[in-house]
Amino acid sequence: MANLYESNLSTRVDFPARARAVASIPSLLRLQAFLRMHAQRQHEPGICDFTLGNPHQMPQEAYVAALRNQLEPRNELWFAYKSNGVEAQQAAAASLQRLLEMPFEPADIHLTTGGFTAIAMALKAVADPGDEVIYSLPPWFLYEPIITEAGLVPVKVLIDTETFDLDLMAIASAITPRTRVVIVNSPNNPTGRIYPPALLVKLAAMLELASERNGRRIYLLSDEAYNRIVYDGVRFHSPAEYYPNTLLAYSYGKTHLAPGQRIGYLALPPTMPDRDALREILSALQVAMGWIYPNALMQYALPALETFSIDVGQLQRKRDRLYEELTGMGYRLHRPEGSFYLFVNSPVPDDEAFTESLAIRDVFVLPGVLFETPGFFRISLTANEEMVERSLPAFAEAIRLAGAG
Repeated sequence: MANLYESNLSTRVDFPARARAVASIPSLLRLQAFLRMHAQRQHEPGICDFTLGNPHQMPQEAYVAALRNQLEPRNELWFAYKSNGVEAQQAAAASLQRLLEMPFEPADIHLTTGGFTAIAMALKAVADPGDEVIYSLPPWFLYEPIITEAGLVPVKVLIDTETFDLDLMAIASAITPRTRVVIVNSPNNPTGRIYPPALLVKLAAMLELASERNGRRIYLLSDEAYNRIVYDGVRFHSPAEYYPNTLLAYSYGKTHLAPGQRIGYLALPPTMPDRDALREILSALQVAMGWIYPNALMQYALPALETFSIDVGQLQRKRDRLYEELTGMGYRLHRPEGSFYLFVNSPVPDDEAFTESLAIRDVFVLPGVLFETPGFFRISLTANEEMVERSLPAFAEAIRLAGAG
């Protein structure tokens, strides 16, 4: 199977170096190969699909109504070019104020076509080609392509795989004079960890000292796609509460489990130094990166979308069901505090082989190697409840046979 993970770029064509670099990223090639194989079976009857954060039940009526209510034009400019819609900015800023208890202003909200472009815009706003971007493994698997496309250098450090916390010593050791950005993702994909305030305070102090030592600001990019998906009444804390030079990326696709409807934003905290100048830079990038504002319909719907989310209680029930059943079978895993995912220790060292043993039993999960962290696999809680129940005998049989082997 090794050839599935190799680039097919011709060596005879003079493709640009940056494009070649993006198209040759090993982790991206592995992901694409896995998804191609998965696509061959994902629609078969009886499949239990725990791979991606995709919906497996009909969308909420409230979500459909929010879009439907804005479809009928109110005037001749209803579907004209849209930049940052003021009402959308106001609704997003007010929501962040409630969530983080910080006085975000509407002008702090730079609307984007989802979290992807918010992250890409943040990197291009504060880093020059050749600068380094630190992030922790296991990561969201598209950080490296976004970083590489921007002409930046990815620098990877491993988390503490026992606690799923950031390894601050590893981050400190990775900082060089070329470090410009550190990415933090909480609630985390794939581990489900919400980083506690004490850890974020230490991280902020470390970045402040490193910036002073370098004579150059290190920015923190906080990927908060799941900051509304939290369990057990846990209070989410953003790095923006502790480190003024934080850029906050958010996606409504997770909050409403509608990733095909692309809308998100990049927000600047009210504590950000030189915020006015950075606002101007971001406004220019929203145009220069290909008019990355969300389409008109999504912007009109945003105030309504801020009033509800998917059923987090249902996600928590699925989390609890799977956690209790899997631990009872002998699997080792943490109970996630947020996000859509369980990150489970593979019973055998070869996580790809183990996930294949599940796939032949019609249960599809993502192997840890796709997150550059072998020895684990990820389960998405967006599978429906019928899939959860159907999967349990397969999980039990797979770990039984792994132990027998």
